[in-house]
Amino acid sequence: MLHANRYRVLLVGLFVLVAAIAWQSAVAEDVVHAVSGIVKSVDKTSKTMVVKTADGTEHTIKWTDKTTVEGAKATGKGVADASAATYDGAKEGSKVTVKYTEKGGETTAVAIKEASKATAKAVTQ
Repeated sequence: MLHANRYRVLLVGLFVLVAAIAWQSAVAEDVVHAVSGIVKSVDKTSKTMVVKTADGTEHTIKWTDKTTVEGAKATGKGVADASAATYDGAKEGSKVTVKYTEKGGETTAVAIKEASKATAKAVTQ
């Protein structure tokens, strides 16, 4: 009887450990990161842009219809209205800050914020 109780406690402990690890993995996938830099290139066909940071690192970032855009003519609207498909702001040389998530090796923009022209000019000098 005592052996059965120990076995049961061990199984419950193992189950709790596995559940905690699985929960952390699920939560970790939704972490939002941010990168600021200059737009090196834009591919409107594949809905991707390459952002080069001050340290020279290049990030290829994809946008979707859920990506919000700030600093464009239709500020705060989704990409369908003010965006990468019609988004004139994502031009080579533009200074941007992109908030993104990573899932399955793909970097997807949650929000794109353009710096003002004065800020972009000061950053590139």
